[in-house]
Amino acid sequence: MTSVNPPPLPHASPPQLPRAWQRVGTPLPEGVQQRPEGLPEGVRVRILRAAHGDARAAAELASVLTERQRAGLDPLPAQPSALLRSSRQEVRALPDGTRLLLLLAAADQYPVATHAFLRAVTAARLDTRPLDVADVAGLAHTTAGGLVFRDHWTRIAAYETASATDRRAVHQLLARVLRGEGESPRRSWHRGAAALGPSRRLAAELRVAAHTARGAGEHALACALVERAATLSPDPQERSRLLSRAAADAWRSGDGDRARRLAVYTHDEALSGLLALRAGDATDAFDALLTAAVRYASGDAAASHAPDAPAHLLARATEAAIYTGDLRRCREAAAVTDRLRLVPPGTLGGLAAAFEGRYDDARDVLKAAAGRCGPGGDPTLLIHSGIAALLLGDHTGAATAAVRAAAAAKARGEAATVPQAMEFRAYADFWTGRPRAAEAAALEALHQAYATGQDNGACHLQAALAMFAAITGDEDVCRERAEAARSYALERGLGLPAALALFALALLDLGAGRFAASAARLRALAGFGPGHGHRAIRHLATPLYVEAAVRTGDTRVARAAHADYDHWARTVRSADELALSARCDALLAGGDEAVEYYRTALDLHASGTRDFERARTELLFGGALRRLRRRTEARDRLHSALEAFEYFGAPRWAAEARGELRVLGESAATAEGAGDLAGLLTAQQLMVARMAAEGATNREIAARLALSPRTIDHHLRGVFARLGIRSRIELVRLLGEG
Repeated sequence: MTSVNPPPLPHASPPQLPRAWQRVGTPLPEGVQQRPEGLPEGVRVRILRAAHGDARAAAELASVLTERQRAGLDPLPAQPSALLRSSRQEVRALPDGTRLLLLLAAADQYPVATHAFLRAVTAARLDTRPLDVADVAGLAHTTAGGLVFRDHWTRIAAYETASATDRRAVHQLLARVLRGEGESPRRSWHRGAAALGPSRRLAAELRVAAHTARGAGEHALACALVERAATLSPDPQERSRLLSRAAADAWRSGDGDRARRLAVYTHDEALSGLLALRAGDATDAFDALLTAAVRYASGDAAASHAPDAPAHLLARATEAAIYTGDLRRCREAAAVTDRLRLVPPGTLGGLAAAFEGRYDDARDVLKAAAGRCGPGGDPTLLIHSGIAALLLGDHTGAATAAVRAAAAAKARGEAATVPQAMEFRAYADFWTGRPRAAEAAALEALHQAYATGQDNGACHLQAALAMFAAITGDEDVCRERAEAARSYALERGLGLPAALALFALALLDLGAGRFAASAARLRALAGFGPGHGHRAIRHLATPLYVEAAVRTGDTRVARAAHADYDHWARTVRSADELALSARCDALLAGGDEAVEYYRTALDLHASGTRDFERARTELLFGGALRRLRRRTEARDRLHSALEAFEYFGAPRWAAEARGELRVLGESAATAEGAGDLAGLLTAQQLMVARMAAEGATNREIAARLALSPRTIDHHLRGVFARLGIRSRIELVRLLGEG
């Protein structure tokens, strides 16, 4: 009998959560809760994906989760047993001729879609009139393209309730008609599914077919083929190797739960390291990946692994080191690459050098890595190019590398890699003046990360979204996302998102004028060790720390932090980093001496890409000029800053700019009344407004955006206030006009 685990889903955005959890009028199996509560967002998204959007199946699966499954630590159940029992009973009640046709259609669609049903019916001269019975029963209906089942579970039941003899017969029939170009992998699938028992020959054929499918970017198909090859292989060691490969294919296709179910039957450090990197402890991931790299490089591994496997494993180990922010592990990985005479990923050597303060070495290595971002390259290497560019302050280069990484991943069918690329693109988009695009892309990537079982990446994206919320002044959203990210990150040793979440809270405090609280958080970032902080976020935080420290009058530690930051900025020669360093000089100098530093900073900003920071520099400069009674230039700077803050949707900094202008006797018109909703609302407010206008409840919107209903209520109140309306009816009208 062939495996009947649910097949991987198509590579698409995760389905909408709201109404799928409770479809009106749909009966649930006895004893199953109507609405699952208290589950982490990642688990809820994965349940709905495993349920193929079926509310009954989602509710049943949620009701039988173990504590570890509820926490997202173990893979989810593969099937809803109560629904399948019900579907089996319905199928068994059908006439034999109807059941045979349903079996043929089910074998053609599940778990590998082969699109050969009509050809098989014609070749076998089957009478299709018995399908009318299934249509009347509401189990399936015919279309011009073939047979459509009522749901996924009816299709499984149609296959499972048939005899082994009938299943083999339909697989043999389907294999005979699959003779077209490019159909050999699917023909091999049916040949393997029709096998009576173990067969080295068929196992070898399936391995070849999987290799072909993998090369075409069809990793879900490759997974099914290799998994079947493992079933047919008489060699236990070979079975373990094949299941490891099947798990890797499942992972690349975006089916993290299937990958974890398969991984249970293997002992592959590389696989366990990858899974831990994406949804486990980053330290464990690093150790497993480095161990696997050493084994593969020394030849103590399966010959089926690619020759460049050690380099790829080192790249993954580097990502684990980046997540932890652990200098010792960066050094350890760098030492291993030297010993094995491998070319290390540029980010590894660059991080190790930067963490040790060898900035000249770090600059050279990172620049070499950032330069490897040509189109059509390996997605992982492109992601590393983007990381290197970010570390160098080259946000345009980082965005280019991330976009190319996502495109390459999609072209190769590697759905799991897409949200990884988007993690780093979000920063680049924001700093280069595309705040709404950055927030929207980060939200989409968050759902993709959850759907593909990458909770570590989702944690990183939550922290990034907290940073965006800090800038847009959404205090509740910022705190909710930052606390969620920090809680998860500290449990798993993820120093990067833990530090970024703390940075977001410090930025929120700074924008709200809570300078002492902001300075305390930013000062703490400088002292955090592995798993709690990160050198890259320390650099990001230093200009803010200097500002907060100056406003509180305690600049002793801030001056030392700025000296290190200035050293880095002068070494990498990034216009933006140098501009921020000059702004720090201005803040620390004060008075007339600050003016030239501010002018230098703005000259450098003109050659950079961080428009938001340029606006903040103009705001600080405008305030300094006002205090020096240089009113005309102060007005120009403050108006320019105000315009940028309104574009970025940063109301608190816009309010500060207006306050400075009012002191100068200037009136500063707001953006309200402009008629452009996108110009009035933040990206998240606009999403909430659109979903509310479509009729979604606050709870449904909260589920979709991974926020609490209370936060959605806060967002809607903000939307109504900014648009000058009082009801959802007015919102529907406004959006309809827009």
